[in-house]
Amino acid sequence: MDFELRRAREKLAKEQKDRKEKARLRLDRERRAKQEALRQREAIEAAQRSRRIEAVEAQVKADQQMEENLLAGKGIVFYRALEAVPYQGIGDKIKLPTSCFTELSDQGAFDKGPLHFQLSVMHQEDHSEAKTTESRHHGTTHAGVLEFTAEEGFVGIPPHIWGNLFPVNALSTSMVEVRYVWLAKGTYAKLQPEEFGFSDIPNHKAVLETSLRQHATLSQDDVLTVSHGALTYHLRVLELKPSSSVSVLETDIEVDIVGPDSSPENTNQHVLRPLVLGKPESGVIDEGSYMYYKFSINNDNWERISSGDAEIEIKIESDEHDGDTDLYISRHPLLFPTRHQHGWSSHDVGSKALILSSKDQSLGAGTYSIGLYGFKGTTKYQVSVSIRDNRNRQVGQQAGSSSSGMEVDTVECRNCKHYIPSRSIALHEAFCSRHNIICQHAGCGVVLRIEEAKNHVHCNKCGQAFQKGEVEKHMKVFHEPLHCSCGIVLEKEQMVQHQSSDCPLRLITCRFCGDMVQAGTSAGDARDRLRGLSEHESLCGSRTAPCDSCGPDVNLMQKCVPEFVVEFGIFTFLHFALALGLTSQASGFGWNPCTLCDNPLDNQPD
Repeated sequence: MDFELRRAREKLAKEQKDRKEKARLRLDRERRAKQEALRQREAIEAAQRSRRIEAVEAQVKADQQMEENLLAGKGIVFYRALEAVPYQGIGDKIKLPTSCFTELSDQGAFDKGPLHFQLSVMHQEDHSEAKTTESRHHGTTHAGVLEFTAEEGFVGIPPHIWGNLFPVNALSTSMVEVRYVWLAKGTYAKLQPEEFGFSDIPNHKAVLETSLRQHATLSQDDVLTVSHGALTYHLRVLELKPSSSVSVLETDIEVDIVGPDSSPENTNQHVLRPLVLGKPESGVIDEGSYMYYKFSINNDNWERISSGDAEIEIKIESDEHDGDTDLYISRHPLLFPTRHQHGWSSHDVGSKALILSSKDQSLGAGTYSIGLYGFKGTTKYQVSVSIRDNRNRQVGQQAGSSSSGMEVDTVECRNCKHYIPSRSIALHEAFCSRHNIICQHAGCGVVLRIEEAKNHVHCNKCGQAFQKGEVEKHMKVFHEPLHCSCGIVLEKEQMVQHQSSDCPLRLITCRFCGDMVQAGTSAGDARDRLRGLSEHESLCGSRTAPCDSCGPDVNLMQKCVPEFVVEFGIFTFLHFALALGLTSQASGFGWNPCTLCDNPLDNQPD
């Protein structure tokens, strides 16, 4: 009996314990469930609160962006994400779709002056840090607009903008953010050429101004490409005022150009190395290559040269066994003389020298270029420019001439044709006939030693005299046909004349813009032809600019042509008719001769 009661009590205690344990576990589960529900509710509330904050921040950012766009665009808000496509053009004008014109027009953007846009590359999220770092240098620039003819969803970008916007290894398809901005007119710019030689260009700031006419904007860290004839220079924008991006339309900008950081050896185009008078420079030149130097004649030296007291001597010393060179000289603005274009030349074998004196009408104070051309092999050379004094030599010549004048009793030698004192003529003729011989070529008559006569030859084409070993070079240099880019084929002498004055593709310096341009055909206007203007100069001179004296805009020709043109204004019709050969009736009208063409011109024009 006691045993059964004990078992019942144990069973009851165990059941009570199990119920308590189950109740405790149920309470723990409920507590954990409540805690989990609370955490979830807090997480949901936190996410909702975060979304609300993000929405507010996004709205604030959008409002700020809208305010910035309104401020940057002076009340015009325009933004497009477009795919960039390149097109071949000059300057910084982009092409936009037609819908952009409508949107801008609806907002009155065209009433606020020229359109300027900020272009930014839209980078993808997975770009690496290296690409992000590289994009800081490219990535953003500014541009004007050329036309609204691009396809929808695309923007046409010229090479200048493409090079400043994208790195070299840019993707073929890139998205660009185009945003309308208002830019202040620039007042100051500091530029730095990446290559040597830009400052050697005569009137290089005028060349830069001509290039900037194709641009609407400038942005700091952008690179400008300036072409001058066959030369191309890249100028980095270091500083701008009044802001880091400015408009260059209808404004005067003060420009400072600082020297490049690189050395002349790092460039892949020709460079003028300076020469100091009297100090030689050495170098090595390969066959078919050019090496260029420059020197200057100041006013003091030119006074000595023009008076005949001094001469300029350009000397090239080299060993003819190593190779051979040709020497070409030009006066600026021709920076780099070549076989086709030069002012002076020397083609002697081995060492050579050129003497420039006051007898050369094209010589004067200024800067000159020396071009060394590797004619054959690899040549080690030494080039020098010096001023050679003529006064001592002239005194000696005068003394010699005065002493020779005392010999009045002279007889002409029958062999060498020189005048010899009569007392020694027999002895002279006996010696001269045994050792000397006269060249029988027409127009030559030089007296030669008999042993030297075999090496003295004349060209069958031009009759020039030289040594027999120079025949091959003479024929190659002077008589080998040369092809001009305009299609004509001439020999060397005719080619130099053709490319200096006749070739329509020759490069000339425009007297109005200072740029190197093709001469082209003659001007279409008869008055411009009388002024000696080329086709480009006729158009370029038609531009207007403020008068330096009175202020209003005047034609550039009125500022740059000779004074008598401005004084007399437009020539009379009769003067033009006479100048063009349209009439020969010129007498009886009281005309005075024109200083240009000697045709009659009214002294009292209407």
